[in-house]
Amino acid sequence: MGVHRQSGSRQSPPPGTSGDRLGGDPWHAFGYVVSGVGVYGALGWLCDRWLGTTFLVAVGILVGATIGIYMTFARFKTVGRAPAGTPTSAQDAAPGTTPAHPHVQD
Repeated sequence: MGVHRQSGSRQSPPPGTSGDRLGGDPWHAFGYVVSGVGVYGALGWLCDRWLGTTFLVAVGILVGATIGIYMTFARFKTVGRAPAGTPTSAQDAAPGTTPAHPHVQD
């Protein structure tokens, strides 16, 4: 009749390591760009082998890098933003209401 402990108990992450940090995780950005280059470079290489050309691998790498950078901006432009409709300054607040941070001056 001893103390029972759960072997798979979950621990909370250390403070400051949540997924919604301001600016996001730089490894996600790295992963998007590297994945884009790898996937589209491989598709370009396969098309080169199939069609007998030599330039499509370079096109695939450039397209993959472009898509990876676009995906990075698309993801991280929303990280750290206030929800839509939230006033961000005293001028944006509705008349007769107190802004979210009255002590901050713009």
